[in-house]
Amino acid sequence: MLSGSLYALLAGFMGAAASLTAKLSFGAHYLSDMCEAGLSRTGSHGETAVCDWLHIPLRLLCAGLLFTCNTVMWTFFSKALRHCSSSARATVTTTASNFISSAVLGRLIFGETHAALWWVGISLTLCGLLVLHGSTPKALPQEEGKKDT
Repeated sequence: MLSGSLYALLAGFMGAAASLTAKLSFGAHYLSDMCEAGLSRTGSHGETAVCDWLHIPLRLLCAGLLFTCNTVMWTFFSKALRHCSSSARATVTTTASNFISSAVLGRLIFGETHAALWWVGISLTLCGLLVLHGSTPKALPQEEGKKDT
């Protein structure tokens, strides 16, 4: 059985994957530009006309992946909520995982970079995550007047 923190990490990654597929599906010309770049690398310079129609089924595929990734993300997040000791731990872990996964996927796929302020913000989020994971949950004191029957 997986721990709640691992479910939260997976939920964050799936949220980032859903964002990636949304950007590919509804973005300006990412898919057609990628198609043309891929064909130019293979030496098929005259065959870029295929990219004029190929981006439509690719966009539909990405839209389907968007709904799939969101469904899986919510499944993992609900499991994280069930298995974590607190909902704050699950939420902050999912958020941090989503931010980091989005940054990595954005850099790999789109070549995006982030400003120093963004990195300061994610560092503070990760510090808060470490504080949450480092603390131990306190057990509730049992009522003294209660008897087992």
